Amino acid sequence: MGGDARFAATLLIALALTVALALGALTLGRFPLSLSDVLAVLARQDVAPATAQVVWNVRTPRVAGALLVGVALACAGAAFQQMFRNPLVAPDTLGVSAGAALGAIGAIFLGLSVVAIQALAFGGGLVAVALVWIIASRMRALDPLVTLILTGIVVAGLIGAGISLLKYLADPYNQLPAITFWLLGSLAGFARQDMLVAAGPIAVAAAALWLVRWRVNLLTLDEDESRALGVPVTLLRAYVICAATLATATAVAFSGIIGWVGLVIPHCARLLVGPEFTRLLPVSALLGAAFMLAVDTLGRTISVIEIPPGVLTAVVGSPVFVYLLARMRRPE
Repeated sequence: MGGDARFAATLLIALALTVALALGALTLGRFPLSLSDVLAVLARQDVAPATAQVVWNVRTPRVAGALLVGVALACAGAAFQQMFRNPLVAPDTLGVSAGAALGAIGAIFLGLSVVAIQALAFGGGLVAVALVWIIASRMRALDPLVTLILTGIVVAGLIGAGISLLKYLADPYNQLPAITFWLLGSLAGFARQDMLVAAGPIAVAAAALWLVRWRVNLLTLDEDESRALGVPVTLLRAYVICAATLATATAVAFSGIIGWVGLVIPHCARLLVGPEFTRLLPVSALLGAAFMLAVDTLGRTISVIEIPPGVLTAVVGSPVFVYLLARMRRPE
């Protein structure tokens, strides 16, 4: 099978998997529904009011939230890995998620609006990745393949201290439970009005990355080679960082910290369609959406008590990270 045919087949399979998981998520829950009931509600046919209420007001927003968060984190991870030429980097390992979390928690602590939470999350993510980039670029003694990871751990640890301070200062009866629950990551609070608010920035970020998909490929070359081809490397890197950080910050602002998606999913997509960014980005987006749907559905149906999705993604992501690290460090 040729490269284009394989890419098209992979894209169709990923799309079909995402649609199947979305329909499955609409049927599963404490109030189980049949697939025919769900399709009838989606087709605007006459059904029991309780059924329509569950589908439209409870499960559809949550399914949409899982789709958006999965797309955002997977696209951001693919962009960061391509730009830094390192499959170990992701919004989590670069400290972007932690920085966005600090900004969002600061807004929650101050009692600000959802727009302010999103804006401060974006600013915090930008500051975090800028710190990691600046520090790592000046550490020449270490292996560049792990320098970003080590720097990201240091910056994330520093940001974690700020988060702990805000938790200590927060009102223990009102703010602290909300902050703690939010830090675990959850899509339970995703409401219908959140869909459009979250979809806008994520769509803008994904579209921005898609518009420069050909040039992002050139960032995998040496910087001198990229400049010789007429690529404004510094400007393009800043553009990609802003777009990927916007996607991450929006996801964090609405769902809290859900780690490992930006690391695992782009790697899986790369195994399926290769490193070419024009193919990697759409496949990563669909696989990220499918993965988050599967994780969220499993988390809310596997037991009586809902398991935060961040716990399940860590179970999958941690061994994958160890495997990638061992593979990267293995001598030729």
